[in-house]
Formats: sequence, C-alpha cells, structure tokens
Amino acid sequence: MEDATPAEEFIPAGLASLGIETDEIDLAVMNAVHGLLWPPLLELLALDTEGVPPERFADMSKAPE
Repeated sequence: MEDATPAEEFIPAGLASLGIETDEIDLAVMNAVHGLLWPPLLELLALDTEGVPPERFADMSKAPE
C-alpha cells in the first residue's frame, strides 16, 4: 500500500492473524472509526494528571467532586 497509515497496515494484518476475513467495506468502516477515535484518545493519553489528587472513597454512580 502506498502512503498507508499504520492503522491501514495493522488492522488487516491483525484480523488476518486471527483468521477473520474482511472485505473493502469492513476495512473502510474500521479505518473511519479509527480516524474518529484515535486523535481524541491520543489527547487523553497525553493529559497530565500528576498534580490532581485522587478522590478518596469515590462513588462511581456520581460525578467526581
């Protein structure tokens, strides 16, 4: 593939290694979802939370205090 992104190379290879057959439409949908989700995930991973103290006795059914 010319100018293929890492996702365009990794997704088909990973699915093939699991024995999952895909067609062009399947790969296009997976690449589109990856394109939507990956940039915000990278921002989240880059978020520096070192100075934020952990909430003690957090109640996961409520918003953080």
